[in-house]
Amino acid sequence: MRNKLGTISLLVVGFLAISIPLFAHHGNASYDTEKTVTVKGAVTEYIWANPHVFVKVDAKDESGETSHWVIEAQNIVAQSTLGWTNTMFKPGDQVVIDVTPVKNGRTIGRFRGRIVINGQEFKPLR
Repeated sequence: MRNKLGTISLLVVGFLAISIPLFAHHGNASYDTEKTVTVKGAVTEYIWANPHVFVKVDAKDESGETSHWVIEAQNIVAQSTLGWTNTMFKPGDQVVIDVTPVKNGRTIGRFRGRIVINGQEFKPLR
């Protein structure tokens, strides 16, 4: 009886330890989901890795200054189902990307919609 209770307790604690970080990880609180910003510039780096795919873009702002954007997508599996590949973006590619920006005004965003790479609009598979 004690072994059974101990095993169940250990399983419950283990499950909670694993599940709580998963819920915390996927929050949208830092993003301003009411806004869309269009980022136009040159790709500097494309990171095709889990837990998220990232594209870094150097874009000129309204004053002509270069802003270094970090744009986040979902994981590799989710992006693959949309037709993304590990060679989709290359350094130097000219892009236009619609993003949901972070609330604090930094140049960080999440993919929201339109993606144009070297003048060619990307059409998701869905």
